[in-house]
Amino acid sequence: MTSLVVDNRLADPDAAFRLLVEAHRPLSEADSADLNARLVLILANHIGDPAILAEAIALATGSLTRATTVPPARV
Repeated sequence: MTSLVVDNRLADPDAAFRLLVEAHRPLSEADSADLNARLVLILANHIGDPAILAEAIALATGSLTRATTVPPARV
């Protein structure tokens, strides 16, 4: 079974990061979110294996920090 490759495979990681940042720079927040969604779907299709995709999702969501506070109820 193949597993998610997490080792750096980019010859120039900084250049790859710059490509992503520059793709978003001229976009509105909504268009940026649309671009992200399209990139995710394109790359998920490229991966082609739901098990690998599930590993990537688990890795990505595991590193998120979300506020767990609940706003006070309005009376």
